[in-house]
This record gives sequence, structure tokens and C-alpha cells, in this order.
Amino acid sequence: MSAPLAPQQILKTGLWTNNQMLVALLGLCPLLATTTSATNGLGMGLATTAVLVCSNGTVSLIRHLVRPEIRIPVFVLVIASFVTLVELLMQAFFYELYRVLGLFIALIVVNCIIIGRAEAFASKNRLEGALLDGLAVGLGATLVLTTLGGLRELIGQGTLFAQADLLLGDWARVLSLNLGSGFQGALIAILPPGAFIGLGLMIALKNLIDEQIKRRRSHPAPAQPQTVPIAPAEVPRA
Repeated sequence: MSAPLAPQQILKTGLWTNNQMLVALLGLCPLLATTTSATNGLGMGLATTAVLVCSNGTVSLIRHLVRPEIRIPVFVLVIASFVTLVELLMQAFFYELYRVLGLFIALIVVNCIIIGRAEAFASKNRLEGALLDGLAVGLGATLVLTTLGGLRELIGQGTLFAQADLLLGDWARVLSLNLGSGFQGALIAILPPGAFIGLGLMIALKNLIDEQIKRRRSHPAPAQPQTVPIAPAEVPRA
């Protein structure tokens, strides 16, 4: 049995190193369908994070009680229960945003990221590690969803966080950015091809950053020579 991962390593892996949307390319259906605005991406990301944390924790707690032959149906049942809970909460407190995201909230049940983390991590690790993994992976997905949604909204419509009050309340109206009615947006950014192009650019940027980090580690900068103070020469006395 391998040693449990350190909390810092779990966070780094979920947020960046093995970001499920940029590295494993999982969960692309909600990524491509709901990222027409930053608010939609943030809402979907937070809903996915909540389901990830709760399902990871539950799967970790029951991992010794479930027979291996029926573990996948049990995991799906656990995930579906939490998705239903999140869906009802959104209907109660964020109804306008729920109407925008609609079907994709229910489709979190079949999100490959959630069932993948339940099978690959939560079913093999203790509760605290499983909860932290769910939080890290969920926040990594939220970061990608919000960034892609913001880019598509800004380029396509000239706005940013235009309906943030639907998710965060009236105070969030101060987050809204509008480039003006004269802005001629690029329609392709809002259409599905814009999502593919934006995702491809984000993956390319991540790979470029990783390559730069790897290059710096393999070729560290030469150490600066240390200057040694020279004592003044003694003047011979006459």
C-alpha cells in the first residue's frame, strides 16, 4: 500500500499538475456548454465542487462496507443523491441561475470527474485526504470554468460577470464590467467553436508554463560569484 499523499501535494495535483479539465480532459460537456459567461462557469464550478467534496467524503467512509463488485453502482447512487440535494438548493436560493444552467446541473451525476475521483482516490484513502482531494479538484475545475466563461463573455459580448448578482447577490453588481454598447463582439466566442478554441489555448498555455518550470529546474541559474572584501595594504613606516 502506497504512503498517503501530503496535503500540499493533493492541493497542487488537483489545482494544477493534474487538473482534470486541462490534463485529463474530463467533464468537457459542462465545460463547453455552460461557459458562455463567467457567472455561469462559476455557478457550475461551485455546484460541481460541492458534489465532489460530499461524494468523496461519503465514498471514503463506506469504502470498507461496499463489495468491489457493486462499488460503481453504489458510487453513482451516492453522487446522484448529492446532485439532487444541490439541485434543490439552487432552486430554493438561486432560481434564476438554476434556470440558466438547467439540465446541466442534473448531468453532474454523469460527470466523469466525480466518478473518476471516487474510484481513483476516495475509495482508497482516508476521509481527510478524500475531502481535500474533492476540494482541490473542484476548485481546479471551477478555475477553468470561470476563466473560460470570462474570456468567451468578454470577447463575444463585451461584458464580464454581467449577471453575477444571480449567484452572489445584489452586492455583486459592482463586479460587472461593460465595454459599452458600441463594442462589436466576436460571435464565434459564444458559439461552441469558441469554447473549443478557448480550451485549446488554455491547454497550450498550461503546457508552456509547465515546460518553462521544467527547463528552469533542469538548468538552474549559475550561482553569483561571492565578492571577498580585500583588506587595505599596510603602508610601510619610514
